[in-house]
Parts: sequence; C-alpha cells; structure tokens
Amino acid sequence: MNAPLLGGIGLTHLSVYQDQAGPDGVHAGCAHIHALTPEAYFGVSGEGAIELHDLQTGFRRLPISKGTFIQFQPGTLHRSVSTNHLEVLAIMGNGGLAERGDARIYFGKDVDANPDAYERLRGLGQTGIQGAMARRDVSALAYRNLMALWHGDPAAYFAELKRFMTVHNRAIADKVEAFKSAIDAGPVAVGERALAALAGLQTEIGPTPSHVAGADVQGIEVTLGMCGRLRQIEQLKTL
Repeated sequence: MNAPLLGGIGLTHLSVYQDQAGPDGVHAGCAHIHALTPEAYFGVSGEGAIELHDLQTGFRRLPISKGTFIQFQPGTLHRSVSTNHLEVLAIMGNGGLAERGDARIYFGKDVDANPDAYERLRGLGQTGIQGAMARRDVSALAYRNLMALWHGDPAAYFAELKRFMTVHNRAIADKVEAFKSAIDAGPVAVGERALAALAGLQTEIGPTPSHVAGADVQGIEVTLGMCGRLRQIEQLKTL
C-alpha cells in the first residue's frame, strides 16, 4: 500500500551536476523558474550555492553545505551550483507541481520566441548525460548574459526577468485544471484532514490506524533533471 508524503509536499534527493564545468566555468544546473511552486533546499553533503533572482531584490547567491536550509517563493529564477559535490534534499510545495509542468528553463529571449527550439533544448536531458550537459551549456550562456545585465544595466535586467516570468505564466495557463487537481489531492486534502482532527478533539478517542510509511532513496531510479541527478520520492510504502 502506498501513502502520500507528509504535508502533501514533493521531495527529491538532488546531486547537483559536477560532471563538467559549463561555458562560464561553473559546475551547475540550468537556471529555471516556477510560477506556483515554493521550494526549499536542505544540504545533505558537499558544498555549493543557490543563485536566486526575483523582481524585488534582484540577484543573490547563498552558500549551501551540510545542514543549510534555504527556502524561496514562486517567481524566483534559480540555479543550483556545486563547488564540491553538493547534494541536497529539494522540498517542493503544492505536491511538487514543478514535476507536473510548473518549470521553465532559462535559455534567453531568442529561444523563448521559438517554441520548437525551446522544446528541443528542454528534451535534451532525456538523451543522457551529454544531452543534459548540452542543455545546461545553452542555459549557462543565456544566464551569463543575464548576469551581465545585472552588473551593467539593472533596468534591463529586471525587464528581462519580468519578460521571462510572463512567458512561463502564459505557457502553463492551460494546465490550471491539472494543477488544481494536484493541489486538491495534496496540500488541500492535508489541511482538511488536520481540521477534521481538530474538530474531533472533544469526541471519544478510538483506535488510531497505523500510517507508518517510508522509502529508500537509494532504490529509486535516477533521472537527469534541470539541476542534477534526481531521485524523486513520489510515494511511500506503508511499513
């Protein structure tokens, strides 16, 4: 029997790419954004950083090592960086909508204007590690241009960041019903059960069903994600 994750979250063990440095000399994943999904990183081992961009603050680079916890909101362009084999637990709200389509990789304005080119680049990760690295390299070149705007033309930087967010929002507009179903089945259902338990505190307490569940992350198939090698904990087995 399978059980959902606590709180209706999405949980992934992430090993940030360190196979080869990108064209900017950095071991990193693809910069990308979520329109609806809050996310957090908890450092498991190694060292690295997460680079964040939002319309209020602009650019920030926050170091991550074992025991570091960082969370950020939807609408934050982010890139995972490894300086020494960084591994994290990535925690996503809303039942992990990012794995259902709430994610867009930053390849720059020209690629965003060509849907076929975007889909071709996005799909390179399915061809193996060299495809994943080629995809990351295209993203890294666009990201380098974005950083040049941050340092040299802040007004253009914020305009480009807003443009990219708008493109993603429009691209996922047709997924509203699918996203709503995932939210209803995840965090909404969790909240309703918590409220029902709260309302039942004054009633007679009966036997509580056993809901002990777990997963062995080492037994989960590795996939090549935007940031690195992923082991996605989607369902727990009742123990």
